[in-house]
Amino acid sequence: MGAAQLGFSGGEPLVRQDLEQLIAEARKLGYYTNLITSGIGLSAERIAAFREAGLDHIQVSFQASDEEVNNMLAGSKKAFQQKLKIAREVKAQGYPMVLNFVTHKHNIDQIDRIIELCVELGADYVELATCQYYGWAYENREQLLPTRAQLERAERITNEYRETLKAEGNPIRLIFVTPDYYEERPKKCMNGWGEIFLTVTPDGTALPCHSARMLPIEFPNVKQQSIEAIWNASNGFNHFRGDEWMQEPCRSCDEKEKDHGGCRCQAYLMTGDMNAADPVCAKSPDHHLIEAARASAEAEHPATAITYRNERNSRVFARSG
Repeated sequence: MGAAQLGFSGGEPLVRQDLEQLIAEARKLGYYTNLITSGIGLSAERIAAFREAGLDHIQVSFQASDEEVNNMLAGSKKAFQQKLKIAREVKAQGYPMVLNFVTHKHNIDQIDRIIELCVELGADYVELATCQYYGWAYENREQLLPTRAQLERAERITNEYRETLKAEGNPIRLIFVTPDYYEERPKKCMNGWGEIFLTVTPDGTALPCHSARMLPIEFPNVKQQSIEAIWNASNGFNHFRGDEWMQEPCRSCDEKEKDHGGCRCQAYLMTGDMNAADPVCAKSPDHHLIEAARASAEAEHPATAITYRNERNSRVFARSG
């Protein structure tokens, strides 16, 4: 079918005891393979096993450059030091060092410290990705959404580092990803729903994006249908192809081919209607929801704990104000 890359992501893919076997099979089929991991539970021996199986690329994710905050979010007192160790080991075994930092209101002002840590580690690629507000991030949006000033400062500092590092001959690549809450036009949903991406969950459900399971759509399963049938014929993958599903203002919009109405999960999460225009769009009748979130980010709020998925991690790591 023309697929070229097979990625192992999560959740945490390291919990799969058969990961080496999956990597080896992917290599056998001719795929370029990549692993996105927290690094927790990873060892030099298992990295070597992945390399032997044919893994092409490893990305290690950090929660913060600050050890205390990183450990609090990761739910482990040893998480930060483990991540540092694994990042160095990944590079020592010949992989490019690819790091991901999720930024938000409580750590984005330390963007310079985050970049300095990446330089210190000898990173090759760094994704500075501002939190995207789905799932638990949406539940905690009031505590996580940076102000416009914070974002602008962080992007300016990132650009300054790019220039300085380039002048010094450092080839590190810094990728800065802003939340679409501060845009007036939405992003094209997964570069187009059912156009380039298919994810298979541990139970075999096939999805056109990681978050699609929240939508009131019945998605197919690889245990019951072939990938080809799922991609070409299933309702789940055809649901938002084309523009017949679109409502106004999307249906008559002269920019609909650029963004396809925006993110379906975000539209559903914020409006309750998966066919609605993504509220990020200034043309959406629900754009006021985005404007309200921006205004809330600027305001001071009473101290509120971050809500965690796991009860054992339900504790305050930062307070607003």
